[in-house]
Amino acid sequence: MRSGGSAQRGLELEAYPYLSRAVLARYEWRCQDYGVTPALQVHHIRSRSRLGDDTEENLIVLCVDCHRARHLRRQTA
Repeated sequence: MRSGGSAQRGLELEAYPYLSRAVLARYEWRCQDYGVTPALQVHHIRSRSRLGDDTEENLIVLCVDCHRARHLRRQTA
C-alpha cells in the first residue's frame, strides 16, 4: 500500500519499471487493440480506483491513442 493510508492497492514506486517491462514483454511490445509498437503504455484492465491490483494479470499494453480512448470511454460510461 502506498504511504499516507491510501486505499489504492499499488506497488511501491521502485517496482513499477520491472512490472511494466514484464507486461510489455508478455504482450511482445505491441498494442493489444491494434498491434502497433510505437508509444506504448501499460493500462490497468480494472482501474486502481475500482480496486484493481498492480499485477501482470490486471495489466495490458496499449498505444497512447488506444489508452486515451479506453479512459475516455470509461469516463462516459
